[in-house]
Amino acid sequence: MSRSSGHFEKRTIMSSAPNQIRILTVDDHAILRQGIAALVNAECDMKLVAEASNGQEAIEQFRLSKPDVTLMDLQMPTLNGIEAVIGIRTEFPDARIIVLTTYTGDLQVLRALRAGARAYVLKGQVHRELLETIRAVHAGKKRIPPEIAADLADHAGEEHLSSREVEVLRLIATGNANKLIADQLSIGEETVKSHVSNILSKLGANDRTHAVTIALKRGIISPPIS
Repeated sequence: MSRSSGHFEKRTIMSSAPNQIRILTVDDHAILRQGIAALVNAECDMKLVAEASNGQEAIEQFRLSKPDVTLMDLQMPTLNGIEAVIGIRTEFPDARIIVLTTYTGDLQVLRALRAGARAYVLKGQVHRELLETIRAVHAGKKRIPPEIAADLADHAGEEHLSSREVEVLRLIATGNANKLIADQLSIGEETVKSHVSNILSKLGANDRTHAVTIALKRGIISPPIS
């Protein structure tokens, strides 16, 4: 796929057999989109009808192609996957969307499901899980991998971090000391220390580094987009 002149070459292929499941794939990595296209188009009951490289293009392509099922990455530039899911389902409440991501974090799952996604497939399981999940979602079902469902159950009763605590944690993750965090958030250093104490307690972390590791794994904060 070409990104010449700063413009992503969006593909919309409107023709498909009457009984085929029409699919839109959204991911900022062209190689993954190509792999999904090959996987999907090899099936007699499926057809890739459009592609997009970020959330804003996903909304535009959904309007144009009206797919039966959309495959949505989470971490993308311009507009992320969860924002795109919200945008699509605001206009098209019946849209059937599968989140396709490398992240196993339970909060990422909750955000995606709350936004309206009907299934969650890890990219490492694409060849084993994707086709079956597409058919299930098209049939009106919901699908969550067992290991992710287990994570959700494990953390169901836990107290969530406040928005301010998440802000503090993001700044900790980028290597900021308490004084710098206080300056950036325009709060007192003692307040930062209190937030850090609450973060460690809520996450069951031994120290700041451990808290960041847990937060990345669970999707509370996201790693930088490469």
